[in-house]
Amino acid sequence: MNIQDRKKAFVSLGSFIRQFLNQDGQKDTAIKCNESYYLKLEKQIEQAVHYNGWFTKENVLFALKSWADILTEENIEKWAVAYDFSNISPKTVGIVTAGNIPLVGFHDFLSVLLSGHKLLVKQSSNDQKLLPVLADYLQYIAPKFKEQIVFIEDRMKNFDAVIATGSNNTARYFEHYFQKYPSIIRKNRNAVAILTCTETKAELEALSEDIFRYFGLGCRSVSKIFVPKNYDFDSLFKGVYKQQDILSYRKYKNNYDYNKTVYLMSQIPLIENGFLILKEDTTYASPIATLFYEYYDSLDSLNLRLEQDKEQIQCVVSKDTNGVRIPFGQTQHPQLWDYADGVDTMTFLLGL
Repeated sequence: MNIQDRKKAFVSLGSFIRQFLNQDGQKDTAIKCNESYYLKLEKQIEQAVHYNGWFTKENVLFALKSWADILTEENIEKWAVAYDFSNISPKTVGIVTAGNIPLVGFHDFLSVLLSGHKLLVKQSSNDQKLLPVLADYLQYIAPKFKEQIVFIEDRMKNFDAVIATGSNNTARYFEHYFQKYPSIIRKNRNAVAILTCTETKAELEALSEDIFRYFGLGCRSVSKIFVPKNYDFDSLFKGVYKQQDILSYRKYKNNYDYNKTVYLMSQIPLIENGFLILKEDTTYASPIATLFYEYYDSLDSLNLRLEQDKEQIQCVVSKDTNGVRIPFGQTQHPQLWDYADGVDTMTFLLGL
């Protein structure tokens, strides 16, 4: 299967996913073999929600919508044009996926197959319902993919390279276990936001999406804000107030209550509004229902700090995007060329 066939298959997969986002629930009659696969994915969406308490239906559909928006002919062509796919010697690439948000391993899945390699997929037990049915549909519309996709449950064997994502602790295991293979090993990262007191209410409302989407569990979720001295946190609380219903989710509320209790019993100063805790902290990875904050003296010194800590940071949100930073409300809308940890996955794969 050549690169054009592979691109075409993923465009078709995008069309298949897109119909699940129709508000009226209408199936697209132009989709090949739609009836059986529509029902399969519909069932797996419900299974994912019941299996993982953090995967609400809203968040699962949000993840699917993100990929439906990305998997267009225009986007795939724009991404692929930067690479030379003509000299691939097919290898077997294993991917070990995380399970923090729905379909978090899909970009690696897509990259390996588009590059022309074979794929071994070891999924996290927390997110194993959605990707197999998307792979099934992909294999139906492009049967040659049947020879290139294998899902495994046991220890990974007979592979040539690996892409593994996990926590800082599991990354140490990955680095040891896969030390003989070409690899990309991803660790914990977080998104941060820079506030300057000039943000509008609309911008702070958009920031609330960056903070609360997926309950803050994504590596692109804003877990910390940097604010100038004497910052008025009331403006931030007004901006995030639209997210107050998040407290209706039991698992989130349990974390909110637990973390608040621990902080209060430890006599740690905090600011809170009934559903979000603000804690001054110099680290980046905040607990669920908690947003860390830190004061800065100048933007120049802050920029230097962020450059020094770039290995811990996935992305930076700010009013002044300056071509490299992300506008408020956009952290969970990465493009195909927005690589995790800043590592160009496609260049890695094409170099094997």
